[in-house]
Amino acid sequence: MLNRLRARARRLASPARRRVNMSFFKTGPGQYGEGDRFIGLSVPQVRAMQREFADLPDSDVAALVRSRIHEERLLGLLFLVDRFQRGDHWAREHLYATYVAAFPFINNWDLVDGSAEHIVGPFLEKRDKAPLWAWARSPRLWDRRIAVLATFAYIKKGRFAETFRLVRMLLRDPEDLMHKACGWMLREIGKRDAAALRRFLNTHARRMPRTMLRYAIERFPEGERKRWLGR
Repeated sequence: MLNRLRARARRLASPARRRVNMSFFKTGPGQYGEGDRFIGLSVPQVRAMQREFADLPDSDVAALVRSRIHEERLLGLLFLVDRFQRGDHWAREHLYATYVAAFPFINNWDLVDGSAEHIVGPFLEKRDKAPLWAWARSPRLWDRRIAVLATFAYIKKGRFAETFRLVRMLLRDPEDLMHKACGWMLREIGKRDAAALRRFLNTHARRMPRTMLRYAIERFPEGERKRWLGR
């Protein structure tokens, strides 16, 4: 079935879309997606293939997640998310292990952002959060982003402690993509509890990278945004 899926993907692929994807996901020398390979599929096409090949064996899903082709990795992660959400305890154990083993292949923001909150967050919700703290210390950008984005699952339930702890750990992160991720999660907290966000900012805003702060306060009134940025 995997060979049939791959043949279908290549029939759908577009050279024009490939060029767009390679530019959008920064695959040039020195960029965060350097060397990544695309064949030229849109996200709606990838999601349509997920529905078309819904019965793909787990072993083939694991192979997709480790593919050299970006769109195949995205498709594999969509399968993992769907099966995790529908799975029982034992299935979730297996799917989480598959996901963590695939970390070296989860290497762009779209792959992280569409999966971490749906697999890592729920799996660790009632477990030791030590993996999150370890990943936040990883030299690999995408491990750190997985840690932060995983906590979106908790933010949606009104739990902010894990996110605040990770952001404190990452205040000096050198990567702009991490400044954006942390600021985004802080903004999501503020949408649910503006007072909690303001308390955090009162303590930490002066040490935040400007991009992180701008993202965090994006929904504040204009005058208040200017005051925070003025600090």
